[in-house]
Amino acid sequence: MENPLVLFPQLNISASKDKSYYKVMKSTIKEEPHKGSKPGAKQKRNRLSLLLQKPEFHEGDQLGKPGNLAKIASVSPEEAVKWGESFDKLLSEKAGLDAFTKFLKTEFSEENIEFWMACEDYKKSKTAHELLPKAKEIYETFIQKDAPKEVNLDFQTKEATSRNIEQAIITTFDAAQNTVYRLMEQDSYPRFLRSDPYLNLVKGRNPNRPTLRRRSRSFTINDFQGVRPDFTAW
Repeated sequence: MENPLVLFPQLNISASKDKSYYKVMKSTIKEEPHKGSKPGAKQKRNRLSLLLQKPEFHEGDQLGKPGNLAKIASVSPEEAVKWGESFDKLLSEKAGLDAFTKFLKTEFSEENIEFWMACEDYKKSKTAHELLPKAKEIYETFIQKDAPKEVNLDFQTKEATSRNIEQAIITTFDAAQNTVYRLMEQDSYPRFLRSDPYLNLVKGRNPNRPTLRRRSRSFTINDFQGVRPDFTAW
């Protein structure tokens, strides 16, 4: 019988071509993901770096810093009790202001105290030249419609404040600041005085240290000496 490769030589040629084609395709398939993986990883690193640069990514960092928490934790019970005397007393002390601001952040209403502090800083301006840029910044941040930290003001107060922006004076935000002050005094301040962090400060407890439960006393054999079992309970 003759050799089939002699009768059909094209089979051998085709097979060799298939093998060569397979080797080329195999190397191509291996190389393509490898080439594409580098830009993908680079893009991920770029997106992560951009995310870390965004201010909102670090928005809550100030609350978690040990230094800020230590200031509140170091307040004596006597100092904390004074905060309950009046809302003005609370805001007049740095530690009290920090504690109240931290509390408002838990209620997502920190824009009120931030607006109040911005107004206090505004009134410290030494020259009339400083008032206009500060006034516009406060207005655009807290008062104008859809402002990023818009505070809750009645229509008349908001309109009167808006009209005074172009001719800013020291008293431009007095009405708006007083409105927000009363809102915090009547609404947020009583809840702050009932909050666990404040009550822990009054009692002299560290608000950042978990409360440890006292371990129950273990029974010993002596506790059961002379005790007869009561089978009627069964």
